[in-house]
Amino acid sequence: MFDELDLGHDEQDRGDKGKHRRGRRRDGRSGGGRGKTVLALLLALMLLGGIGGGAFYGFDRIQNYFVTPDYDGGGTEDVTVQIPQGAFLADMAVALYDADVIKSTKAFLTAAEDNSRSRNIQPGTYKLRKQMSGELALAAMLDPANRIVNGLTVPEGRTAKSIFKLLSEHTEIPVKEFEAAAKDPEGLGVPDWWFKREDGKKSKKSIEGFLFPDTYEIPPNATAETILKQMVDHFLTVTGQMEFADRVQKERGGISPYEALIVASLAQAEAGTKKDLGKVARVAYNRVYSQTFDCSCLEMDVTVNYYFESIGQEGKTSAQMSPSDLDNPKNPYNRKLPGMIPTPINNPGKDALEGAMDPPAGNWLFFVAIDKEGNSAFTKEYSQHLKNIEKAKENGVL
Repeated sequence: MFDELDLGHDEQDRGDKGKHRRGRRRDGRSGGGRGKTVLALLLALMLLGGIGGGAFYGFDRIQNYFVTPDYDGGGTEDVTVQIPQGAFLADMAVALYDADVIKSTKAFLTAAEDNSRSRNIQPGTYKLRKQMSGELALAAMLDPANRIVNGLTVPEGRTAKSIFKLLSEHTEIPVKEFEAAAKDPEGLGVPDWWFKREDGKKSKKSIEGFLFPDTYEIPPNATAETILKQMVDHFLTVTGQMEFADRVQKERGGISPYEALIVASLAQAEAGTKKDLGKVARVAYNRVYSQTFDCSCLEMDVTVNYYFESIGQEGKTSAQMSPSDLDNPKNPYNRKLPGMIPTPINNPGKDALEGAMDPPAGNWLFFVAIDKEGNSAFTKEYSQHLKNIEKAKENGVL
């Protein structure tokens, strides 16, 4: 009978964890409504009244269906809770519930609905207590003193190898542990479909490109695996919000999202200014896919330096590179090999991703930085490119 009345019992079944990312409103409120619960309560009371006074024997049990399960007080033992980037209030409530900070997600969400400041809760690690009331848990998260600040900024365009070193210096976790975790990109959360290519080349599964550059809160008990998973998850969130994969497949015609991610990394490495990111991406597409460039190859020196780093050698400027450096048959990132290179060469930021997803129209095949502010000159004609190089030399760039 009570199932038919839908009495709206809100305490979660602990066997149903992990489903919180779906079925929630974007504003963080639970599904259902108070009106429905009130109606159920009135119907139940009418039924009880019709049955007679003896039915109040079970009133306490029925009452549990209408009262939000909540702990009473400020909690017991200390516990830390990680709130990831992009989490909604509903996601936060589940994280708190999983850590036994709150007795039900509704206890926290009800408190959040009554406090406009709840929208100000930042991602990061919080020091809380187990078994707190929803209201006190919310208050604790709004208190800056309870947020453990252990932030680390990963700049745009860093290679995975460079990021591992940066993370190791910040956390004292050995680089080799990051390298070991990175050997299994799918285990870190990268979906298998991300590695599919449309250019006929064999896929090489690498974590490169999926470690999204941003500022991260590193939990005190973090491992190499959990940190890299956090970065991959953020990459998937950002590219999902951008609709990166869908738009590339729809608008770039025959180019896979992975190939576009490679192009984004090239643009991140080569462009000297934000406004040139899309233009550099367009040059990469024109050289490899348009069949208007003689060798259908990239001919970008940054790919050579990526290979140098991968084998433990120092990078070189374009002027320092010898013919054997530029056209080394052992280098899978050889700038003269036809087609797109095997993997991204760094971890591009959102602007570079946008440039690769939606580059400006243009028939450019050549570009060169022409001033010390990083601006580049783009052209289709090699003869004009040579003139641009001379201008760069005059400006002391080359």
